[in-house]
Amino acid sequence: MTEPISVTALNQYVKGLLDRDRLLSQVLVRSEISNYKVYPSGHHYFSLKDAESSIRCVMFRREAASLRFRPENGMKVVASGRVSVFPRDGVYQLYCNHMMPDGMGELAYAFEQLKNRLHKEGLFDPARKKPLPAYPHTIALITSPAGAAVRDMIRILGARWPMAKVLVVPVRVQGEGAAQEIAQALDLVNTGQMADLILTGRGGGSMEDLWAFNEEVVARAIARSAIPVIAAVGHEPDVTIADFAADLRASTPSNGAERAVPDQGELRDVLAHWEARLQRAMDRTLQKGRDRLERAKASPFLQSPLRTIQEKRMLLDYQQQRLVHGMERNLQTGREQTARLAASLEALSPFRVLSRGYSIAQKEDGTVLSSIQQVSVGEALSLRLADGQVTCTATGKEKHRWQKRN
Repeated sequence: MTEPISVTALNQYVKGLLDRDRLLSQVLVRSEISNYKVYPSGHHYFSLKDAESSIRCVMFRREAASLRFRPENGMKVVASGRVSVFPRDGVYQLYCNHMMPDGMGELAYAFEQLKNRLHKEGLFDPARKKPLPAYPHTIALITSPAGAAVRDMIRILGARWPMAKVLVVPVRVQGEGAAQEIAQALDLVNTGQMADLILTGRGGGSMEDLWAFNEEVVARAIARSAIPVIAAVGHEPDVTIADFAADLRASTPSNGAERAVPDQGELRDVLAHWEARLQRAMDRTLQKGRDRLERAKASPFLQSPLRTIQEKRMLLDYQQQRLVHGMERNLQTGREQTARLAASLEALSPFRVLSRGYSIAQKEDGTVLSSIQQVSVGEALSLRLADGQVTCTATGKEKHRWQKRN
């Protein structure tokens, strides 16, 4: 009969057995993630499960930092690592040192995952895109100073638009830390307002080579840039997260340089076209002016100004005579009308009646008498005759009697 041992000793013994097993020192497990948690320490804890079983897993911070994608519950993955026992709990678990999505490459999965997440945030919204300057003064090239891409871009920019100043901001475009350098360069150009257009990119390569332009830090630096950004990464089929975040995506670095500036040759052709149109318009305007001048020179006034003035004076005299005659006719007509009205008024005047032997009897207050009832015996009266006035006194009243004649 064996001697009793402690739980700790038992767990340590089992741990030693598992650690010495070469098969368990590096296993690959294909399964589904569940209960995924990231602790403040940076360690990742989760379980891998299938329809019948599950196993606890841990991925320490150093290994987790190398993940290109973000693990999620329900995700199918292939995990590799060693199987051992955690002595404190006496539970065996998988100490994961690498993990990749099942059925899709790690980089491809990470690309789709980040693209979808940033798209939901609105980082790729067309409304965020800034227009490119039509005639940029300074262009910042954020790229490797040693690659063929930078030489192609400088050559094309110089040929198409030599008026622009080209500023090369050297960065690494692949490898560890390249994404941080690209993002810092974007922020530097914006902070210093060093250019009015940014062109960033590199030549072609594998997905791994282009990965710096698929990092979230680069996408966010492009999105917050106040200066318009052209992303020109790889060849025509290559698409990166930077392309979605940029204000304009170019298929290649050379294409990016072409789209960054106008072609001076084409612009000269346009200017020549407008110059010719302007010249023709000016010629037409001048010809119209010459025609008007010739017509003016042929006018009678310019041919003989004095004669024209004399004719105008004669016309003025004629109009003056017509005006005088018209005024005289109007005055004569007015006089005749006035005379007729005066005669009519004279005929209606009571003084004309007096001249025929009649008189107007009035009381002292000026009241005109029309009836004997208005007069009292002894009352002073005034008789108005045609040539004067007589004062008298009423001595009696007798009503007039009309006599009928046979």
